[in-house]
Amino acid sequence: MVVKDAELPYLRRCVELAAEALEAGDEPFGSVLVGGDGAVLAEDHNRVASGDRTRHPEFELARWSAAHLTPEERAAATVYTSGEHCPMCAAAHAWVGLGRIVYVASSEQLGTWLAELGVPAPPVRTLAVHEVAPGVAVEGPVPQLTDDIHALHRRFHEGRV
Repeated sequence: MVVKDAELPYLRRCVELAAEALEAGDEPFGSVLVGGDGAVLAEDHNRVASGDRTRHPEFELARWSAAHLTPEERAAATVYTSGEHCPMCAAAHAWVGLGRIVYVASSEQLGTWLAELGVPAPPVRTLAVHEVAPGVAVEGPVPQLTDDIHALHRRFHEGRV
């Protein structure tokens, strides 16, 4: 998939946020919520090292948008993210009525990388966003940045934080 040049800075910020999560001892995921006018509204990175496995950035952005944006603003927004939403985050995204998703690495790619590293399967089955939230427009992966995300996951799971 080839993204518009104007979207690459948002995706690069997702990679930076994923690196920040890694530096904080967390799994490397980062997301940015962008309004229909192109303004960054909110951003976050993974915080599951706290023990709360629901502290994914995509879930946090869905909650933030429900509290701060009108339904029309949510529908016009885009979530840029380092990795395709998990089923929990895809459901939250759809339930609050957010617009499209653009991700760097797919769930399938992540699953392959983790299997190669010998990481046990997660307790929740991996599904593509469209299987959980069929009405959400989804674009990805973004090959220009996939190697960066792969390297962060390799560092995390090999203990090279």
